[in-house]
Amino acid sequence: MDAFVGRSRLFGNKSTVVGTVDGQKIEYNDFEKAVTSLEERYKAQGFQVNDAVLQNVRDRAWLEVTEETLLNREYESLGLVVSDKELNDMLVGNDAIPDVKQAFTDPKTGIFDYQTAAAQINQLRNLYKTGPKNNQDARRYEMAREFFEQRVPEVVKLRLKDKYQALLANSAYVPKWMVEKTNADNSQLAAISYVNTPYFTVADSAVKISDAEIQDYIDKHPDQYKQGETRSIAYVTFNAGPSAADSSNIKQQLTDLTKDFAKADDMPVFFGRVGSDQPFFDGYIGKSQIQVPAKDSIFALKKGETFGPYLDGGNWTVAKLIDVKTLPDSVRSRHILIATTNPRTGEVINEDSVAKKKIDSVKALLENGGNWDSIALKMSDDPGSKTKGGDIGYQTGAAGLAKEFADFIFDGKTGEKKIVKTVFGYHYIEITDQKKFEPAYKVAYLTKKIDPSQETDQAASGLASQFAGESRDGKAFDESVQKEHLQKLYAPDITPTESTIPGLGSKRELVKWVYDAEVGNVSEPFSVGDKYVVALLTEIDKEGTMSPARARNQIEPILRTKKKAEQIVKKLGSPASLDAASTASGQPVEHADSILFASPYIPRMGGQEPKVVGASFDKQLAGKPISPAIAGNGGVFFIKVENVSATSNPNADIQQQKMMMEQQLRQMIQSRYSDALRKVATIKDYRAKFF
Repeated sequence: MDAFVGRSRLFGNKSTVVGTVDGQKIEYNDFEKAVTSLEERYKAQGFQVNDAVLQNVRDRAWLEVTEETLLNREYESLGLVVSDKELNDMLVGNDAIPDVKQAFTDPKTGIFDYQTAAAQINQLRNLYKTGPKNNQDARRYEMAREFFEQRVPEVVKLRLKDKYQALLANSAYVPKWMVEKTNADNSQLAAISYVNTPYFTVADSAVKISDAEIQDYIDKHPDQYKQGETRSIAYVTFNAGPSAADSSNIKQQLTDLTKDFAKADDMPVFFGRVGSDQPFFDGYIGKSQIQVPAKDSIFALKKGETFGPYLDGGNWTVAKLIDVKTLPDSVRSRHILIATTNPRTGEVINEDSVAKKKIDSVKALLENGGNWDSIALKMSDDPGSKTKGGDIGYQTGAAGLAKEFADFIFDGKTGEKKIVKTVFGYHYIEITDQKKFEPAYKVAYLTKKIDPSQETDQAASGLASQFAGESRDGKAFDESVQKEHLQKLYAPDITPTESTIPGLGSKRELVKWVYDAEVGNVSEPFSVGDKYVVALLTEIDKEGTMSPARARNQIEPILRTKKKAEQIVKKLGSPASLDAASTASGQPVEHADSILFASPYIPRMGGQEPKVVGASFDKQLAGKPISPAIAGNGGVFFIKVENVSATSNPNADIQQQKMMMEQQLRQMIQSRYSDALRKVATIKDYRAKFF
């Protein structure tokens, strides 16, 4: 059994520490709470949390938890706190948090009722301290518990972060002289003549870079070549996807069901009996919204007729036209909900009889001239629409709506009102607008996914097992690849917390094998998607500084350019003039004017040349016939400074520029402080042992 409730398997793992920040432990339970909270936020935004998204959630939660640990230490050392008076003001004062302010602001006047807010929050506080005394208290107690255990700590955390960021941001200062110096520098213009000997004039083959030279470069720039722990594999795959015979068998199954499908009257019962990978949707979809491969053939059917089997992605499908009617393409409506049950938790919010009496009273109030907006705000249990007078906007289909709700607003007429009961409770609904009437179709889609048969899967599994059995080390692995004419693929730089392997897909179990294996180990077959995979661990790169082999692709171009520059300088020597440099290099003398001190780009040079720009404004080169050799980005340059001038800007507002520069500094500080804290901290990540 799992040692903790959750997604991790901790059996046999006695540690409950998922990481440390400068030795301070981060416990599994605390991290899992952060993951769950962030996961709920993703779901609330409409994301489907699959394996790939869950990995992203865990990574973000890790950043949040480690940052919070670092910040808490900063708050403590600086003495930053949120006082009770300050917190009270954040809840019911002039600085009340948005959700409290919104809930207790009169939509007509826009005035925040702080007295009512304070009274209700105090009631919740007392209930939270004493606990629920009856079933009616239970719902409010859960609200109180969520508010004081989740919302209030979150508010405090955000306020502390705001204070810390303000302290950092307000340390930004730009002196007046710096603005004036920047303006003076940026106003300069230069004109030069130059000779450029491009690096491509020296062949790459003429320059050799040794591992020792790369290691020496790494030693001189260690911070630029740090790496986390990674591992690399080679692998082969064995296709376990459905064969042509599997597809033909599925098609025949649907063909055999077509006659019974055409005769069936009760679609849910029929689908339940024969099975379908697409459930029956008992509703209408507008013609413009139907996007299936055979839609034109389906539209041409008569009621009760079928079409198919036809291919729809990886499925065989038979469609049956149930009915056609003319309906609006989109509908706008508003409602007031008296909730009975929370469909997700099963929690009873109002007894059915109580909810029915309340919705009847809502209807009566509105029929007697009551204001819909104010009644919705006071009585509706739909938090998403109550502050908007119950308006749910335009709906372009039944998706996301309870069936009974959708049936009424699409089948009814503009202006019609009705009490409708759904799984959420009782709604009093008004249809406020309907647009673009068109034919709408109710279609039953009997669908069978084209899955591999047991025989197909066993054949692929058998081949993979045979390969793995004959390939117990790297040499045997390569020999088997040659013998079986297989394609050897590679997946480099797999991190310990990876859930998806590039080129393969999501398979956490394979990653865990990678981090349990030694170089040269060969795995047993892993089922990944529609294939079986056998992997060979080829490389282990420990956390620390990159090896010369790993860093070569980054460093070799730098060192090659440096050596080419040395060869070109040695060949050209020290020419006395640009003409002499041109003759020695075989490159023409060219001219560039309007070079800006503030820009590293020189027209016609094909890229940025900051060293050449810098030399163009070097006072020591003024009046000299030629500069020393300049090893630029694209070649070796010799330049002659022809002229340096300046343009004036009489409209420059020094104070405004100073404010803008300080604002840029503040923004930079606020975006980089977290990275700065991480850089000086020692953070250990043990999550791979748990997930």
